[in-house]
Amino acid sequence: MNTPLIALLLLAAAPPAQKAKELAAHKEWEELYLAFAAADPASYPEAQRPSVAAPLLKGCEALLAEDAVMAYSLGERAVAFQETAGGLRCLARSALKTDQRAAAEEALKKGLATFPKDGAFALELGKLQLQDKDSAGALTTLQQVPAKSKEAAEAKKLMQQARAQVSEEGAARREAERLELRMNGEPGPGDTRQAKGSGGGNVQTASLSYESGVGKDGMRVRQNSRFAIRYFNSDRDFGQRAEYEGKVVSALDEAYEFTQRTLGRARERQLNVVLYTRDEFATHMGARYAAAVAGLYSEDAIRMNDAAELTQATKATLVHEYVHAAVDEISPRGGGALPRWFNEGLAEYIEWRYLGLDGPPRYLREVMKGQAKQGRLPKLSDMDSQAPISMSQPEVAYGTSAMAVRELVRLGGQEKLLDFIQKAGQADSFQEALKATYEKDFAGLDQAVRAALSGR
Repeated sequence: MNTPLIALLLLAAAPPAQKAKELAAHKEWEELYLAFAAADPASYPEAQRPSVAAPLLKGCEALLAEDAVMAYSLGERAVAFQETAGGLRCLARSALKTDQRAAAEEALKKGLATFPKDGAFALELGKLQLQDKDSAGALTTLQQVPAKSKEAAEAKKLMQQARAQVSEEGAARREAERLELRMNGEPGPGDTRQAKGSGGGNVQTASLSYESGVGKDGMRVRQNSRFAIRYFNSDRDFGQRAEYEGKVVSALDEAYEFTQRTLGRARERQLNVVLYTRDEFATHMGARYAAAVAGLYSEDAIRMNDAAELTQATKATLVHEYVHAAVDEISPRGGGALPRWFNEGLAEYIEWRYLGLDGPPRYLREVMKGQAKQGRLPKLSDMDSQAPISMSQPEVAYGTSAMAVRELVRLGGQEKLLDFIQKAGQADSFQEALKATYEKDFAGLDQAVRAALSGR
C-alpha cells in the first residue's frame, strides 16, 4: 500500500458507509481500518452504523489467528460503531491475544450485561477470574451461563473447580483470622493463650507484622512499618475483612519486593494506601476522573480506584503507583523535581516488567512503530514541559517515555539508573544531568527509542 493512499484514507475522516463493505469484499483489511480509524460513529446516521460495523467485525474475525494486533484494531472500531455480541466477543479474544487483559475483561463484562443469554461472555470472564485466583467471583459469574447454552457443560466443570478453591480459601481465611486475633493479643479459635489483661504485658510485634483497627475517621486500617492500608467499605464480617486485607497485604508486599529487585531500592518510610470502590473514588475524586484513572500517587499516599477486587491489572497499577512513591523518597527534592515523562516512564517501564514484558504490549508497539516511521512519535523535549497525559495520544506518550527509560537501563543498568535519579533530582537542568551520566541529550534519546522500535 503506497504512502499517498494512506494519507488520503487518513484524511477522509468520514468515508461513506458503502466503502466499508467494498473493502471487506476484497479482504483489504488494513485499508479498511485506516479508512475508518479516525471516523466518528456519531457523524453517521444511526441506521448506517451497522453497515460499517459488520465489515469491521468480519475483518476482526478473519485476522484473529494470524494478525491479532490488526484484529483488535478492527474489533475496537466495530464495537464503536455498534455493540454486537459478535463484536464484543472478537474484541475480547483479540485483546487477550495482544496482552490487553483489562480490555478483554471490560468487553466480556459489557457483553455479559448486554447479552446475558450468550453463554460465551460469562464462561470466558469466569475463566479469567479463575486465573486471577478470584474463585468466589468466578463462581458467581459462571452461574450466569444459561443452562441450555452450548457453554453450560464446560461452565459446570469450572464451577466445581471454583467451589473447591473457595473451600481452600475459607480454610486460609480462618487461619488469617486466628493470626490476626493473636496479633491483637486475643485468643483465636483453638488457641490456648490468654488474652492480655490489665495485669499482663503486651507482646511487641515485629516491625513487619500487621495490626488492624479503625482510625479516627472511621476507616479500617491495617498497618506495619511499610504500609498503612485504609479503606472505607467496612461492611464485611470479620472473616471477610481478614480475607480482603490479606489479599491487599500480599499485593503490596509483591509491589515492594518487585520494585526492590527491579529498581534496586524500595521505599523506606511508611506509605499510606487508600483503597476505594469505584463509587467511592467517584465521590471523592469526581466521576470523570474515576472513569479515566485506575490509581494515583498523591500527597504521600497511593489511592486505588475500584480496588474491591484485586485483579492482575489492579496489581500492576499498584506496582506503577508504588514506583512513584519510591521515587518520591529516592529523589532528594521529591519526584516532582523530575520531568513528568521520566517519572511516568519509569513507573510504566517497571509495570511492563511486572507483567512479564520487556517493552510495550504488542498492539501499542505496532502503533508506535508506525508513528516512528512517519516521524510522529512524541519528543522528549516537548514532554519536558508537558505531561504525557496531556498529549494528544497519552498511551503513545507513556509508551515513548517508558521506552526512553528502558534505553537508559540498557545503557547503564539498574545501579546507574538509581544513581541518575538521585543526581537528576537535585540538578538545575535534567538534560545536563542526562548528558553528564549517559552522554545523551533529549534528541539522542529520541533517536535511541526510534532505533529500538525499528529493531536496529
